[in-house]
This record gives sequence, C-alpha cells and structure tokens, in this order.
Amino acid sequence: MRGLSDQEMAALTPAERSEPRTPLPVRMVSSEEYRPVAQSRRQREAEMRLYALADAVAPKLGMSRRRFFQTASGMAAGFAALNGAFGPVFDVGTAEASTPELADERARALSGQFIMDMHTHFLRDDTRLTNFVRLRESVAAQGWNPQLSASGAQTIEDLKFDNYFKEIFLDSDTKIALISSAPSDIPEDWFLTNRQMAEARAKVNAEAGGVRMMSHAIMTPGAPGWLDDLAAALELKPDSVKGYTVGDNTHKETAKHPWRMDSEETYRGYELMAAAGVTTVCVHKGLWGRGADQRFPDLAPFARVDDVAQAAKDWPGLNFVIYHSAYRLDDPEWALAEFERTGRIDWVTDLAEIPEKHGVTNVHGDLGQIFAQTLIAEPRMCAAIMGTLIRGLGVERVCWGTDAVWTGSPQWQIEGLRRLEIPEDMRRAHGFAELGAADGPVKAAVFGGNNARLYGVDVPTVEARVAGDRFAAIKADYLAAGPQPSNRRYGFVARG
Repeated sequence: MRGLSDQEMAALTPAERSEPRTPLPVRMVSSEEYRPVAQSRRQREAEMRLYALADAVAPKLGMSRRRFFQTASGMAAGFAALNGAFGPVFDVGTAEASTPELADERARALSGQFIMDMHTHFLRDDTRLTNFVRLRESVAAQGWNPQLSASGAQTIEDLKFDNYFKEIFLDSDTKIALISSAPSDIPEDWFLTNRQMAEARAKVNAEAGGVRMMSHAIMTPGAPGWLDDLAAALELKPDSVKGYTVGDNTHKETAKHPWRMDSEETYRGYELMAAAGVTTVCVHKGLWGRGADQRFPDLAPFARVDDVAQAAKDWPGLNFVIYHSAYRLDDPEWALAEFERTGRIDWVTDLAEIPEKHGVTNVHGDLGQIFAQTLIAEPRMCAAIMGTLIRGLGVERVCWGTDAVWTGSPQWQIEGLRRLEIPEDMRRAHGFAELGAADGPVKAAVFGGNNARLYGVDVPTVEARVAGDRFAAIKADYLAAGPQPSNRRYGFVARG
C-alpha cells in the first residue's frame, strides 16, 4: 500500500521486528494506510508497568516473561498497566494479573460470548503487496499449533490464510468473521478479488461444517466497467458490499476514481444490490490525517461523511455501515484535548449526529482501526468514541470489526471492550451511558447482536451450531495442548 510517502515510510519500522511480544500493543501499529503516532510518554509508562508486573509475577509461577504474556493473567496485566498510566478506564484488578486461576476462570466464562467480527483481512496467494512484510523474513515464527503449520521464517504467509485462521479462530473468541478486501486501479493489487473472497468463504464454511465466514464484494463506482463487475460479483452471493470512496486506497497518489455515496452513478450500484437482495453497504471512511489533506487534496473531500445522510434517506431499504466510524485519525492526545474542549471528535461526531439531524435509522458505525488504536494510545479517547457513537447512532447501530489481522489476533481488542468503561466524569459531562458488564446488553449488542441483525443471523441457532462444529473441535484440542498466542502485530510503528 502507498498511503504514505517514501520519506514517511523511512521513519517506520516493521512491528514484528521491533515490538515486544506483549499481550496488547505498547504503541500504535498501522498498515501503510496512515502514519502511526510515536509512543507517548504515558504509553511508555504503561509498558514499564507491564514489565514490572510480569517480572514480579512470572517467576513465582515458574514462567518466563514471554510465556506469562501468553496467559490470561498476562492479558489482565496489560490492562492493569494501562490503568496505572492513564487512569482507571478498564475493569481489572492486580489480583487477576497475579492469580492465573482467577484470570483463567474469567476467560473461560466469557469464551462462549457470541462475537461477529465483520471486518477482517488476509492477502491472496499471488499478492504483489510485499511491503507489508519487507525486512521481516528473519523473524522466526513461534508458537504455532503443530496441526496447523510448521515453524519457519516469517514471511508474507503470516498475512495469508493459515495464520489468519490461527489468529482469528484459535487465539480469539471470534465465532464468525467476514473477509474483506481493498480495491486498486491495478488489478493485481487487490488484496483479494471478489471471486477469491467467495471461494475463501466456501472453503472455510465447508471445513467448519457451518457458517464461520462471510464475505464482501467490492464495488468501485466510476471505474471502467464497474457495474458489470458488480453484477458479476453479486452472482457470487456476497453477504454485503464494500467500497472506498477515495477510490484506490492502495495507491492514493494515482487514484483515478473517487466517488460519493450520494451520486447518481453510485445509486446505479445500489439498484443492483437491492435487486440481488444485498441490503448492507460497508463504506471505508476516515483514517485520514491532516497530512493527507495536503498530500491528496483532490481525494480529501471524499474521505468525509457529508455524503452519508442523503444516501441513507434515498435508500431506506439499505443499511450503510461506515467503517472506522470515519475517525479523522489525529494524535490521540491532541484529539482527546479537543474533545474535552469542544465535546466533538472530528468526523465521528458528524457521523453520530446524522440520525437526529436527518431522521434516518439505517446508518451504522463500525469500530475497525479506531478502537484498536485509541484503546492503547489514549483509553479515554476510546471511551469518548464509544460514548459518542452510542449516544448518537444508538447502541443498536454500533458494530464490531477489528481490521485483523493487520493488528494481530483480535483477542486483545475483545478484552479491551469487555473491560472498557466510560469514566464517570465523562458520562456526566457528555450524557454518555455506561457500557456495563463484559457480557451485559450493551457489549453483547456491539460484539454480535447488531451484526447478526444486519446479516440475518439467528444467534441462538448459530451459537449452538458453532459450539459443535469442526473448528470448535480443533480449538478444543489446541487449548488442551496449551495455547500459545503469537502476540505479534503485522504493521508498522514509528521509530523512536
């Protein structure tokens, strides 16, 4: 991907080579879509607190620091360290971090939670996008279940299906995942083609013996032959359709076909979707820093959300899911200061205000990268985003998606939402509701209930089926043998 310039890329380093194998990241990790912010002072403090906790507990348990970080207690220690550095935002105690029995009991009790992650990625076998793993080949792969893969050199395979399967279905509590893609004006640079996504869905579900994967079809309004391509993709029976309004997000510097959600041309695509019975339209918005305004001024207007409301009004039979909830992607500390000053979050607040301003109920917010990045860079900002979205869109229209595997296994994000609470002072100041218990109604809706409704999934039926399918049996064997999560991330971090 070339969302960043060569100069910007020179200031980054691959996370696999430089980052510690901590249970959750200790600094922002990004793909090449956007520039990660360097580790802040408080993130560094959280990292040091985590090491101190591990070094105090792990020897008493007869474990190395790395092995401790692979346990439920190690995960709890990560959130305890964040609380120590940023203030109490997460529901976790030091006893859980130091007592494996407590942490394991909690993990087992929540492991059956119904989680639909409708925003995940892996790369096609013939991908040319090797920048994702350049300079990484020397990093040894460790901790893989022998049933799934032999250890070996770290390569681009870690962004392909075998590693995806382990990170998503073995090392997280995800029950159903949707495989997504990103388009390019260069056909060879699509992450996955529409047919490859459909084939992956068929293969996974056949191997599982039930529905474990859903898939997108990608639309590219305005590109040559796009309606014919969409019609062909719809014949593959995708579960939803996705598009990038900036056009070629892989090569922004040469993107030729940005589009608006409310244009007559795009409406021709909605007509095809509606006729085919596809009612969910996912649209990438945001992740667009102020530097991108200067680098790509012609694309900048298409990254915003001022085209959402009219499309939603004109197409009430479609549901529009805005990926990343349009978060602007500023330095999280600066963004939090602005929120505390103004009560607004760039583009997220604009999105959240659409239902009340325009009288629509078919606009939804996907969490995507914004939850992952703010969770570990500025937890209060993460809480503010959740409060803003739930207050404006309604809890029934905030949807779980993690953008894994770029950020590694989604389990740390799952644990983050389970433990996150909006601080009382923020709730009072902004009228936010509590998020509540890990398995309470708010988090249950976000984790799975809302996506289930969008995708026509009967939760009790599917829960019963996935509990007894072949993936469940593989995971049971994996857990019995002793899980070894990789604690890897697959993006880039800022040097220094």
